[in-house]
Amino acid sequence: MRDFSYCKRVVVKIGTNLLSSPEGVREDFLERVARDICVLREKGLQVVVVTSGAVGMGARELGLSGKVTRINMRQACAAIGQPLLMQSYRSVFGRLGVNIAQLLLTPEVLNNRKSYLTLRDSLETLFSLRVLPVVNENDSVSTSEIGNAFGENDRLSALVASKIDADLLILMTDIDALYDADPRSNSEAKPLSIVEELTPEILAAAGSAGSAHSTGGMRTKLDAVKIARRAGCRVVLAHGNTENMLERIIAGEAIGTLFLARPRIKNRKRWILYSWPEGFLRIDEGAASALREHKSLLPRGLTAVEGNFPAGAVVQINDIAKIISNFSSTELQKLIGLHSSRITEILGKEAPVVIARPEETVFLDEKDD
Repeated sequence: MRDFSYCKRVVVKIGTNLLSSPEGVREDFLERVARDICVLREKGLQVVVVTSGAVGMGARELGLSGKVTRINMRQACAAIGQPLLMQSYRSVFGRLGVNIAQLLLTPEVLNNRKSYLTLRDSLETLFSLRVLPVVNENDSVSTSEIGNAFGENDRLSALVASKIDADLLILMTDIDALYDADPRSNSEAKPLSIVEELTPEILAAAGSAGSAHSTGGMRTKLDAVKIARRAGCRVVLAHGNTENMLERIIAGEAIGTLFLARPRIKNRKRWILYSWPEGFLRIDEGAASALREHKSLLPRGLTAVEGNFPAGAVVQINDIAKIISNFSSTELQKLIGLHSSRITEILGKEAPVVIARPEETVFLDEKDD
C-alpha cells in the first residue's frame, strides 16, 4: 500500500508550527525540507509547495503576541509577512540552485473556470522550466466572513492537489500521525498507520484547535483528506521534523498515517464540486428525482432563483447538487415553472434548451466518505 513509485506529481504542505519560531522562519528546518524536495525533483517528481506562515511572520514583525483573530489585522499581518516568508524561501532554495515562483491564490481563482485553467497552464509552464511553485493563500485580500477565504492551508493544499491531478499530498505537521483517539486526553490512544475510510469514529476523535497564528487542527486536516481522496490522491500526514521525511515516504517507509484514495472523478466534475456556488436554485421533488436519474434540469421544475450570477456560473440546487447553469439568474427568473418549449419564445432562438445537462451536474454526496 505504500508503493509510491507511480507518483509523478506531489503537493507538500508545510504548517505554520513547523516553519515559524519566535525569531522568525526556522531556516534550518526549511533547508532540510528544501534538500528533501531536491531529492524528489532529482527522481523526476514534480513538486508543489503549499506554505503557511505569512500571518505569523507579520505578527512577529509588528511585535504582536497571542492569536490574531480580527480579519483586518490578519490581512495586515499577511501583507507584511508574505514578502518576508518568500525571502526565506528564495534564500534557502537559491543556495541549492532552485528557482522558486510565488502563487498567491483566493477561492475566486479556483472557482472561475477561466482563471483556474490559466493557473493550470502557469503551473505546467513552471514545471517545464524546472521552477518550484510555492503556493499560499492571498490572506491580505481574503476574508472568511464573506466566504472568499479557504479557511486554512490544509484545505488549500488539498484543492491544489485536486486541481492539478496530484498523485500524493504530504501534510507536514507538528504531530506524528492520526490517532484513534485524542492523545492529549487519552494516554491509550494509538497511531493509525493506514486509513482506508474516514469513519464517524475517526472524525469524532479529531480535535479542532489551531495554534496562535494558524487556523488548522486535526479536523481541518481530515477535511482536506476528504477533498484529496475524492480526487484519487493519496495523503500522508506525518511530523515534519522527521529526518529525510519526504524521501523516506516516497521510498515506501511507514512514516505517519497514509490515507488511501477513493476512485477519481473527472477533473471538470471536481471543479464543479469544490467551487463556491454563485447562487442557489430551488426545485420541486419531481425535478430532484429526475436529476438523480441523470436527466437534465428543466425550467418546469424550477421554483425559485436566489443570487445574481451570469450564465456559466456554478450554482447549488437545493441541498443535493451543484451545476453549471446555462442561464443567468435574470434569465432563470423569467423561466420559473415554464415548459421548455417556452424558452426560445422568451429568450430567443439561440437560447439553450435545458438549465443544465447531467454531465455538468455533481451531487454533493459525491464528496462524502
